[in-house]
Amino acid sequence: MSTATSRTPATPTRLGTLDRFLPVWILAAMAVGLLLAVYAPAVGDVLHAFTIGSVSVPIAIGLLIMMYPVLAKVRYSDAKHVATDKRLLVTSLVLNWLVGPALMFALAWLLLPDLPEYRTGLIIVGLARCIAMVLIWNDLACGDREAAAFLVAINSVFQVIAFGALGWFYLQVLPAWLGLPTTSAEFSIWAITASVLVFLGIPLLAGYLSRRVGEATKGRDWYEAKFLPVVGPFALWGLLVTIVMLFALQGQQVIAHPGDVARIALPMLIYFIVMFLISFIAGRLLRMTYERTTTLAFTAAGNNFELAIAVSVGTFGALSGQALTGIVGPLIEVPALIALVYLALWLRPRMFPASLSTPAPMASDAASASASAEHTLDRV
Repeated sequence: MSTATSRTPATPTRLGTLDRFLPVWILAAMAVGLLLAVYAPAVGDVLHAFTIGSVSVPIAIGLLIMMYPVLAKVRYSDAKHVATDKRLLVTSLVLNWLVGPALMFALAWLLLPDLPEYRTGLIIVGLARCIAMVLIWNDLACGDREAAAFLVAINSVFQVIAFGALGWFYLQVLPAWLGLPTTSAEFSIWAITASVLVFLGIPLLAGYLSRRVGEATKGRDWYEAKFLPVVGPFALWGLLVTIVMLFALQGQQVIAHPGDVARIALPMLIYFIVMFLISFIAGRLLRMTYERTTTLAFTAAGNNFELAIAVSVGTFGALSGQALTGIVGPLIEVPALIALVYLALWLRPRMFPASLSTPAPMASDAASASASAEHTLDRV
């Protein structure tokens, strides 16, 4: 992994078929789930039968499989030097944990005032900060890979510590202060905290230990060239299988309320664009490099839909509107952030002309990336 000041351009390489057509696979997974809901409703009954509390065991397994590989890819030790960049860290924390959740809260109440389950699901999405897919968008836009890895790790830790408390604040405390309806009495801060610890804490710890043990015993080259390519594809398969299962459970609601799905998508799209632009402008005003400005923007604009789905399913149930909101998320995020990659590269010569001495890994094709990032591409 290169440093922010000595990034070595690499020869572009084509993303794998699974990665290049991820939006297509997500649409296909949704379609399969809908077909199962309509023509094989017994599948949904079986999935619903295997539960512990309100958590569907098959879906929980899919979520854990989905999150582990992307956390195993983070280079925790190499990213430590980013901690010296106080401007980047402070700005990132403010954007991720103050601006982002507040913006999503406002959009949820402005655009979904009459749909409380979807509104709650949207607020949960706003609290789930980026931890994985953002590494891909950042690399395609020629951002700082080490800074991205460090900020991803910081967001992961913050989510384990703060997600439950922030969920309580934005779903109960703040609405009460503003005279708005709060969530139902059944809502529990402990349920969300437990979900975060299980669905994020376990794969985070497993990913960290995998890298530490793998590098200590076999070396980094073996770990990234041999181990990660083996476990990496499980993240995508875990995502797709989980979406199939959730849509098999949610299919009747999707078919019956397509307008609601469209209404869920609108605030998410606005959120991605606004957060990206705010972050990009902030980086420019603070005189950050293009590479770190881009990293700041993508880590602030992206969300961890895996965690949002896990929390919604674990807290409100797999059949809830909150869970449906979470699974709509990846379908909107993927094309939206690919478009923002193009926007970042378009802004680069106009706002950061000095950065052009470091060629972008993608000139005109959103499916091209630097060869040095190829081991991060089998991901969610």
